[in-house]
Amino acid sequence: VQLVESGGGLVQAGGSLRLSCVASGSTFRLSGMGWYRQGPGKQREFVAAIASGGSTTYADSVKGRFTISRDNAKNTIYLQMNSLKPEDTAVYYCKILATPDWGQGTQVTVSS
Repeated sequence: VQLVESGGGLVQAGGSLRLSCVASGSTFRLSGMGWYRQGPGKQREFVAAIASGGSTTYADSVKGRFTISRDNAKNTIYLQMNSLKPEDTAVYYCKILATPDWGQGTQVTVSS
């Protein structure tokens, strides 16, 4: 399985970005998917997840600001990030929850 993230970049505090993750494989629509992030000097942490049926879960730190969604026809999940804060600066990774596979990550940098 291959996961390819995109959409990261440099944004000012209060701005928005939308991340995308395209997954290979025919079982995407059956898979729970998640976004994780790893900030400088920090451990990788959970950000958000979406089940195959569309139910979502968020870390408290992003609740109300980030939205995870999926498009099964495109084998893609998204992370819409609004009201970004400097502490959101991290490499963001997507993951198929039931497997050990990770994407290569996409850098998000939020300047104050």
